[in-house]
Amino acid sequence: MTNLTEAAGRTWDVIVVGAGPAGALAARQIALQGAAVLLVDRASFPRWKVCGCCLNASALSTLASVSLGNLTANLGAVPLKRLLLAARGCRAEVALPGGVSLSREAFDAALIEAAVASGVQFFSETNATLGMANLEHREVVLTQAGRQVAVQARLVLAADGLGGKLLARQDDFSAVAAKNSRIGAGVVLQKVPEFIEPGSVLMACSAGGYVGLVRLEDGRLDVAAAFDRQTVVAAGGPGPAASNIIAEVGWPVIEGLAEMPWRGTAALTRQASRLSCDRVLVLGDAAGYVEPFTGEGIAWALASAVAIAPLALRAAERWDAKIGKEWSDKYHNIVTNRQSTCRLVARVLRYPVLVRLAIQLLRYKPSLAQSIMRRLNAPSTSQGNPL
Repeated sequence: MTNLTEAAGRTWDVIVVGAGPAGALAARQIALQGAAVLLVDRASFPRWKVCGCCLNASALSTLASVSLGNLTANLGAVPLKRLLLAARGCRAEVALPGGVSLSREAFDAALIEAAVASGVQFFSETNATLGMANLEHREVVLTQAGRQVAVQARLVLAADGLGGKLLARQDDFSAVAAKNSRIGAGVVLQKVPEFIEPGSVLMACSAGGYVGLVRLEDGRLDVAAAFDRQTVVAAGGPGPAASNIIAEVGWPVIEGLAEMPWRGTAALTRQASRLSCDRVLVLGDAAGYVEPFTGEGIAWALASAVAIAPLALRAAERWDAKIGKEWSDKYHNIVTNRQSTCRLVARVLRYPVLVRLAIQLLRYKPSLAQSIMRRLNAPSTSQGNPL
């Protein structure tokens, strides 16, 4: 199948909207069971994303559990060994229990390739709009290069990301941002300062936000930040805001950082009001998100993708609203509960005194740092069994 006409000429078991890590891996897992799966995304691939270039030990464990354990190594991912934390007047080094850095261009494209190899049909540069539901199907309207068709699916998975619009017109559905949620911003630099070593994640913290720095597999520098909106406005943009924070903690000036064309995100911390509607299940960042730090966001996305596959197969065979409740319970068990640590860290990072105290504790109490990292990197589980 190569075009919209052929896609509209059949009924799909599952249509997955959004080809990020959650959508692509979910599509693969479902197709491996013999289902007819269509994966669509409005972007052109390979594509760069603001953040998500760090995969922690939990994310790697999930990939290994679905026979994709060699994927990151085959792409030349950089093993991560340490996290360097800095605030005004204090610094600490924390060992990382596994994890790698890998550009989203390479990682997302590889997951899509794995999905296609498993039988998934993929359309890029294709917008999807949710249509009406009947007793047997859900309609999805696909638009590609100005051409529009209606496609039928027994189930739709909404994996369209942080600012996803697929369900925006559904009654009683909303993705509510937390009050005073920070916004994300990022850029990739070709020239990397010598003080940023491969295998290290650097994180500079201030009252107005934090900036993360890590080298990618191709030698570039990924810069990802979370800012209070007023910090960006006061500085004149995310580039100057990031430069100010880096200078505040005493790190060397990064040439060109303030002038580069940064890309931003919607409010980071948010929660979908519900995770299902008629013949639709929500997963990945579209289901909810919390400010991540060392790869937790990708881990949550991959965990939700693997967990949803058996439910999606059942829902495609015979839809029952109870499946939506079952998915909500499972999602909160394997993802929402794990986000609590990041919620706590995000709160601490808003208070400079607490940030400095925390960094000093991590510096002089390595056992505390190890405990936090073990919690953030623990393999995801579902009903007590590894995914």
